[in-house]
Amino acid sequence: MTSLRAGDKLDHYLIENLVARSGMASIYRATDERTGEPVAIKIPHPEMEADPVFYDRFRREQEIGQKLDHPGVMKVFPNHDHSQFYMAMEWVDGRRLRQIMNEQKKFPPERAVKIALQIAAALDYIHGHGVVHRDLKPENIMVDANDHIKLIDFGIAANVGSRRLTFAKFSATMGTPDYISPEQVKGKRGDARSDIYALGVMLYEMLTGKVPFTGPNAFVIMNDRLLNNPIPPREIDPGISPQLQEIMYRAMERDPNKRYPSAREFALDLEHQEHVGVADREELTNWKVRRQPRTRQILFYVAMALIPIVVFGLLLWVARH
Repeated sequence: MTSLRAGDKLDHYLIENLVARSGMASIYRATDERTGEPVAIKIPHPEMEADPVFYDRFRREQEIGQKLDHPGVMKVFPNHDHSQFYMAMEWVDGRRLRQIMNEQKKFPPERAVKIALQIAAALDYIHGHGVVHRDLKPENIMVDANDHIKLIDFGIAANVGSRRLTFAKFSATMGTPDYISPEQVKGKRGDARSDIYALGVMLYEMLTGKVPFTGPNAFVIMNDRLLNNPIPPREIDPGISPQLQEIMYRAMERDPNKRYPSAREFALDLEHQEHVGVADREELTNWKVRRQPRTRQILFYVAMALIPIVVFGLLLWVARH
């Protein structure tokens, strides 16, 4: 599909302007001529339509978005009789949480908790409808002028009980290194507790201005969360209460069985911090001890990195032949 310009029509949508362009798709603001309401139109680049992995991701995002209806989740409209391959979504006035965090570095506890509570409510809704986001991060959260949020980009989300992804889609299961859960690093399929882990990381980042695990590349970052503990939030900002620090630790437990079992329970502790008991954690004292990965672990991560590259090369070879 060629690029659209202001005044062009796509079925019953009147294009206004291009608002974003990525390596895979372009997003336009448009008007639904049937209702007069603004909408967002997501159109994949022509070369991406032939990519089976991208096509599967696009369709998954579309199908999941159409079945969800919650004020904290971006709505995707039904695509009856579309003449071309695209997705129509509700228009959200606001900015990505990442942009706000880049500008403000860290938030006051009240604001961070307010945003985290809304994300938890949206997660509780999607988890209750059998959907796991699996790529929760500030880039996938829109925030309006009143700090109301919407989850976006369900491209690698999964329906609970759906088939496991094959090696051809392996790269899409990994999420983003800063927010991926330890079990996903180990190659396991993420569930609702993986989203809770990611929200715990985002709360840590909003409160401290830093992500809990860092490194020169994605594999160092992922390995760090398997072996080491983050700097305690109160070491970075003593103004963070012990109770709020404990909540973050519970959300970011390395063992998913020790995490909050649901986003609702996470939210309850955020709402009633005065009732949260503070544990005497090893993580508060041994966080300076840094363990290094074994050679076998390094080789494992290298192998994981090579799988999507090899698969992409095979798909490219097949496409050209």
